[in-house]
Amino acid sequence: MQLLKDFSKEYSLFAAIIAYFGITFFEHTLVASTVGNLIGFAVLFVVIIYAAMSVAHHAEMLAEKFGEPYGTLILTISAVVVEIVIIAIMMVHEHNPVLARDTIYAAIMLDINALLGLAAIIGGIKYGEQPYNVDSSNSYLSMLLVAIGIAMVVPHFMDAAHIENYMMFNVVMFILLYITFTRIQVASHKYFFEYEHEAEEVCDEEGHCIPNPHKINGWYHSVNLVVAIIMIGVLSEVLAVFMGNTMKTFGLPLSIAAVGVAIISAAPELITAVRAALDNRMQTVVNIALGASLATILLTVPAVILVTRYMGMDLNLAITPVQGVMLGLTLLVSIVNFNDGETNMLEGFLHVILFVVFVYLLFI
Repeated sequence: MQLLKDFSKEYSLFAAIIAYFGITFFEHTLVASTVGNLIGFAVLFVVIIYAAMSVAHHAEMLAEKFGEPYGTLILTISAVVVEIVIIAIMMVHEHNPVLARDTIYAAIMLDINALLGLAAIIGGIKYGEQPYNVDSSNSYLSMLLVAIGIAMVVPHFMDAAHIENYMMFNVVMFILLYITFTRIQVASHKYFFEYEHEAEEVCDEEGHCIPNPHKINGWYHSVNLVVAIIMIGVLSEVLAVFMGNTMKTFGLPLSIAAVGVAIISAAPELITAVRAALDNRMQTVVNIALGASLATILLTVPAVILVTRYMGMDLNLAITPVQGVMLGLTLLVSIVNFNDGETNMLEGFLHVILFVVFVYLLFI
């Protein structure tokens, strides 16, 4: 009975089902006009973000049950799966070879500059400085440098005749990198990604207490997590139609759509990161922001390579000069900022400024 009672509160699932059947029933009418496209796009985008909040909730419950770094690992993998699903669906609809590249670039900008920067500002205002394990940031950033260089920089200097073979080589390499790094994260060097506070508060200022891990139903939250991701994928297939039409109507670059995909996939992480910053859990924020960026590269790249190869579509992962400069600045500032084991408001402000520049450059 308790399960049924809990399930009856899964409002985002019911909203997603209602939105899907409602929008698909009126789809032909809505796509026929600009206003209809905007309505369909807005409704689906809001419902997908709502479903993403459900993903964040269930991932948080699993995080409480299994502890770190398993919790953030579950959250980042969930977000990346959402991202891969949406990218694949939109690539099939738009046949744009750079959509995956632009989405990966946007996701890294969102995760490191917007998410981590905003969390550092919020935490800095409330606590001044927030400690974390510097070994985690060093590990993530070194992996990010290697992964971005291999997947998105090296292709600039290769002959076109060898690109296809190099991409398949990357599939194997990235899968091995992810398996190796995950094993290090959850087994041999698990302590790199943990930070023990001197005192852990059981309840927050509003009286909301952390659930007892032993009382959390892992199966319930796991199933609902998977269902929420599936619903996001189903809704995204319909969203791709309205988004494509809206981009063409207003003459907007497809890179804006790529940012939309990144926002949807990063929504659960952003919600969780802000909550963690308010609770003085900067280690969780670092694990989410840098871990999500790394997972985006190591999982999305092989996935889109295999999907495009199977579908017979073109794929271009080589970053533009502007994207290269922005990624280089982001990683350089991150290396300088995250080398002392503490974050503050100034460091967060620098990353937010980089994100503002990223948004401005989208329209140039």
